[in-house]
Amino acid sequence: FNFSVGGLFSPEFVTASWSVARVLDLAQHMLIPIIILGTAGTASLIRITRANLLDELRKPYVVTARAKGMPEWKLILKYPVRLALNPAISLTAYILPFLISGSIVVSVVLGLPTVGPILLKALVAQDMFLAGAIILLIGWMTIVGTFLSDLLLLWADPRIRFEGR
Repeated sequence: FNFSVGGLFSPEFVTASWSVARVLDLAQHMLIPIIILGTAGTASLIRITRANLLDELRKPYVVTARAKGMPEWKLILKYPVRLALNPAISLTAYILPFLISGSIVVSVVLGLPTVGPILLKALVAQDMFLAGAIILLIGWMTIVGTFLSDLLLLWADPRIRFEGR
């Protein structure tokens, strides 16, 4: 496969100036961490969406739409998929901090210079200020993720509206 699993760059690009070759080398080194971090989050979202879609497909409005002769692809995409995506969209709020906390393990194992090893060293050295600042950042990312998922829900589901009261 010829993939390097340590660091962000190959040895010849560590001190080189930025170029197309260095960016491509960075992309090649980031492929494995992206796959590792993305697999767990994507798998859970797919599982939740599938379960909700199966529940929606058993509801009476789907049976009625089928009986009226609505094409199957239009029926599934217009109603059940939109409703089945709501819980998955809500869970995207927790993906952002999960990526940070999951990246701690991935960063330590793959030797990536990210915030993960810094947090681990701060916890081992009992540096409560640095560890607290990083954990505060993760909490802030949870708030930002929740806000973004609320905006996505507002866009995806017309039944959800903010009241001006």
